[in-house]
Amino acid sequence: MDTTMKELPSKPVNKKARLIHWLIALVTIAIVVWSCTGINFGGIKATAGQIAGAIFSGIFHPDWNYVYNGSGEDLISQLWQTLCIAFLGTFISAIISLPFAFGAAHTKHKKWYTSRIGKIVLAIIRSFPEIVLALMFIKAVGPGSAAGVLALGFHSVGMLAKLFSEAIENLEDGPNDAIRAVGGSKIHVIMFSILPNLMPALISNTLYRFDVSVRSASILGLVGAGGIGYPLIIALQYRQWNRVGVILLGIIAMVVVIDWISGMIRKKLV
Repeated sequence: MDTTMKELPSKPVNKKARLIHWLIALVTIAIVVWSCTGINFGGIKATAGQIAGAIFSGIFHPDWNYVYNGSGEDLISQLWQTLCIAFLGTFISAIISLPFAFGAAHTKHKKWYTSRIGKIVLAIIRSFPEIVLALMFIKAVGPGSAAGVLALGFHSVGMLAKLFSEAIENLEDGPNDAIRAVGGSKIHVIMFSILPNLMPALISNTLYRFDVSVRSASILGLVGAGGIGYPLIIALQYRQWNRVGVILLGIIAMVVVIDWISGMIRKKLV
């Protein structure tokens, strides 16, 4: 028996594809270099080490008296307010996102330009940064938690609707066709086929967005939209590093716990 192995013919080198790859790499490097030239880096300040040392000292020696004192302005109260802002903003956006998602989803039963218009609308909504939205809503409803909820809710609609529309596009058409075959209307298809099959993706994406909203709600307080950000910026301005330390520890603990809980829920859904 002949045990010699025949050498497989080598694949021909695709010079065109290799040239395209090299061009992409060179363009990427050129863009990175060009971007660096636009940064005005004046060097590290002489007081940077002192400030960094003070911040780390505050983290390792936090002001535990600020954790809870019953005044409503303590750490626990502000973290709870931040959590409520993130929850309400995400809850409102999850409900509003559904009609936008169905409008932006591209299916074989819709005209291509209908979904394209929906996607453009969602891109416009996502283009507004949360800080800018918070400043706009502060002018409209005044500073406080309401402005933070509206800012997070408006911004989250664009992202959640995009994720929901992609989940709708990835659904199988079999159950939908079965309902249509027995005389079901579009409402029946949505209620008895699309929504039940879509629910795990809806809940998973909403939980993911809630994680992001908690971090965003911690920042919106810097501009007066409620939450833990306001006492944090005040402590930074007055160089109360011990209070800065305990606030940062509180934010880290809240984010880690919420991330762990939402991760467990998502694993049970997938």
